[in-house]
Parts: sequence; C-alpha cells; structure tokens
Amino acid sequence: MGISREGKHKRRETGGRRSKFRKKRKFEMGRPAAMTRIGEKRIHEVRTRGGNKKFRALRLDSGNFAWGTEVCTRKVRVLDVVYNASNNELVRTKTLVKGAIVLVDAHPFKSWYESHYGVKIGVKKGQAAAEEEEKKQSSHVQRKLAARQKGRALEDAIDHQMASGRLFAKITSRPGQSGRCDGAILEGPELAFYQKQLKK
Repeated sequence: MGISREGKHKRRETGGRRSKFRKKRKFEMGRPAAMTRIGEKRIHEVRTRGGNKKFRALRLDSGNFAWGTEVCTRKVRVLDVVYNASNNELVRTKTLVKGAIVLVDAHPFKSWYESHYGVKIGVKKGQAAAEEEEKKQSSHVQRKLAARQKGRALEDAIDHQMASGRLFAKITSRPGQSGRCDGAILEGPELAFYQKQLKK
C-alpha cells in the first residue's frame, strides 16, 4: 500500500464512522521522507503534480546562512546537528530538517566582520591578540572604519562562539523539498533559549 494523505478514514467530529465510498487517489498520494543527512551533496529530482519539480536532498554539507543583525549572508559548511524540538532521534542520526539547530563554520563570518569593522573578534581569554604589522590604510578607509565602529555592538555569546570557530544556526529552508539547507545564525533571546535547552 502506498503512502496516502487523505483524511477519509478519520471519524466525523461527532465520533461517527464515515463510509468508504472510494479507493485511494493519485492526488492524495504522499512520499517517503527524505531524511537528509550531512555528507557530500546528493540531490534527486522528483516529478510532482502538474509537471512541477521537487529537489530531494539526500546529502548536504553546506548552505547559505544569514547573520540578521549584521545583514551578512555567507555560504558555510554545516558541521553537526545539535538540537531538534520535534525528535531526538533526528539529532542522533544528524538529519537536516526545517527548524533543526545546527553548528556551522564561523570563519567566513569572522573574516567578514574583521575586515568590515577593522577589529579582531573571537580572541580567547588569556591569549593576547597576536601582534600584527600595521597595515597601511588611507585616511578615507580609516574614517570609514571609525564611522562603522560607532554603532558596533557584538553579543558576548556570539564572540565566544567565534573563538571556538562554530556558530549555532537554525535551518529555515526545507532540504527535502527545495534541495537546499539555508538558515539563520542564532542570536539574542533565541540563542539563549536554545543554549538553555542544550544544557538539559
């Protein structure tokens, strides 16, 4: 028997049984879950109703993640699945689904931040920042960096993560439908909430 999405087998709201007046239909069909894992990119194309296409990602290792407060998006590697509100089994098997909390590589964001603001971040305590040779910068570039510094504010939690080279992120795309693993970097109260959940 195929997977069906119909609701005819359900009882009525009053509790009465519905009569079976037809068999399964093609337009009520469902398909097996993609169960996307971390690994070398592997995507299957699925023909759907109306000749449309779905992209069934079976393996993915990277995606576009957005850093909301800094308005910066980078393609980064997905390293691990650490939390899933719906099912712990999806964490154990490292399955990529929408809403999963993952660890992503922080280096692309770190290098962008340092070049954009002209400051070092993610320096571990007790480890002095390595002394660098003074880069020659024009007065225009110096003024531009100084102007950017005025409104700059980096969360301590993000700074600690930058030091470890990994950032917590949430997947917002549907890998089994779109074939992509895109999402957003966690920050603020949302980051605090998930860090608290991980400690349990």
